[in-house]
Amino acid sequence: MEKQYPVYTLKNECNDCYKCIRGCHIKAIKIQQGSASVINEKCIACGHCVKVCPAGAKRVRSDIDKVKTLLIAGKKVYVSLAPSWAGVYNIPKERMIAVLKKLGFAGVSETALGAQEVSIQTAKMLNNAQKGLFISSACPVIDDYVRLYKPEFAKCITPVASPALTHCALLKDMLGEDIKVVFIGPCIAKKNEADEHPDLMSAALTFDELNYWIKEEFIDVENIETDESCHFVPESSYEGALYPIEGGMNETIKRVGIEKDDVTFIAVSSLEDFDKSLQNINPDKVENKIFVEALGCSGGCINGPCLSSDKSRILITSDIYANTQYRNEVPKEPRKVVEIEYIPNPVEKLEYSLEQVSNALKKISKHSEEDELNCSGCGYASCREFVNALIAGDAEPSQCVSYMRKIAVRKAAAMLRCMPSAVVIVDSDLQIVEANDSFEHMFLSEEMYEVFTSRQDGMTGACIDRIVPFPELFKSALDTGKEIHQEHYAIKDKVYDISIFTIEDNELVGAVISYVTKSEIDRSKIAQKAREVITKNIATVQEIASLLGEHMVETELLLSSIAEGYEGANKGTNEGDKK
Repeated sequence: MEKQYPVYTLKNECNDCYKCIRGCHIKAIKIQQGSASVINEKCIACGHCVKVCPAGAKRVRSDIDKVKTLLIAGKKVYVSLAPSWAGVYNIPKERMIAVLKKLGFAGVSETALGAQEVSIQTAKMLNNAQKGLFISSACPVIDDYVRLYKPEFAKCITPVASPALTHCALLKDMLGEDIKVVFIGPCIAKKNEADEHPDLMSAALTFDELNYWIKEEFIDVENIETDESCHFVPESSYEGALYPIEGGMNETIKRVGIEKDDVTFIAVSSLEDFDKSLQNINPDKVENKIFVEALGCSGGCINGPCLSSDKSRILITSDIYANTQYRNEVPKEPRKVVEIEYIPNPVEKLEYSLEQVSNALKKISKHSEEDELNCSGCGYASCREFVNALIAGDAEPSQCVSYMRKIAVRKAAAMLRCMPSAVVIVDSDLQIVEANDSFEHMFLSEEMYEVFTSRQDGMTGACIDRIVPFPELFKSALDTGKEIHQEHYAIKDKVYDISIFTIEDNELVGAVISYVTKSEIDRSKIAQKAREVITKNIATVQEIASLLGEHMVETELLLSSIAEGYEGANKGTNEGDKK
């Protein structure tokens, strides 16, 4: 069975806005047939594309059924509950635990317990270190970002598992190796951790998934009953509950105790800021002792992609601090350490020749530096970055807004130019926006034609009432928003077929006009000839009738109907037009 990655796209819902590409710091998204899909081998499951997608086309893999399968199988399944829950859910811990146990979990424990062990181990490492750059391993987004995109810094990640994995290992030590542990929190990347370490973490659910599951089971969160069993196992956490807040890990490490005042603590949140913080640093030449608490989400885990809360970050932070207790004395040795080596796995950076780049630029009508607008409409920061993706097969020419606009303008201009009928577009001020050659030839005198064709903008800006003898039709279409169709519209000795249609309500209308005067004259000539034929044939018929003694009425009626048909049609048209 093919592995399903944490983030995927509902192709039918994707609206070609490229917002996910703009929001993806590592550009792990490709466009195929107008639909944006995740490049799994490049994705670090930060979830930013899920947050910014206006159509909801970016989705997160649901692992609810996986967890249900464990429960149905009779496994003892415990929850590792992320500390950010205290800021998200406005209910006491007893009720939160009761809800989770109602879903079938054997017990609930706080991920913050693992965070405390990580802090103790990290403080111990910093105390024993001489110098160097140290990057926290708490955030799986940061861990994968460094391994894939900043491999030279992989050795700087502290070789200890994340708080969630450490907590899973701690629970198995305390409650038995046969138990299963499911993480629940705001993080999508935890699903990658569960996939990579199934021996420790059986599955990872987001708060969004939890809320869906609660609704699915019709659990009344506000009125659920609690009892003495509704407490965290094996114990409640302390300062580790600060981890989801930017700077929280640094604070807990300081509480553990740094023996010398020789460590510089820095907190960085968001991939963009983390990337900038590593610029111009050679990790082998750092002479100071620097510890960087790095988190993938701006502001920390309290701004995770699946936080499932409309509360302000300030209130969430305040609630987490209010629910955090502190120990008077923190142990110097951790109860559990899970050592992990973060091995570099750099994404291949493809380099393209100047000729390849030049040819790709030409495909989107970029023939000079002036043509490279770098507007970011395609989702990339520059035209050069876009064509690199184009060559790699991760992008399509249609993403370039300026290129598609040029194509559209050229197609429209070609159609207008080749149409035998007159075409004109008029704005709300009754000024011409666009007109084709047929319109100019149909309505401009020789003097006016020379004036307008000599202008750079042609007829653009000219008032329609100065050009055509029926401006009231355009005004009516603009005012009412209704289409107008006039066949055989007679003005003096000229006859037109006119169709006026709305392009933008009350703002822009277009018209297709055909000159049909000649065809009407032809109809009159046919009627006249038919009358002449009737007159000549009547004499002949009378002569024949007198000789043969037959009546000529039927023949006369037949010929008369031909002439009257033409005359009547022509007369009716003129009268209708006058009306």
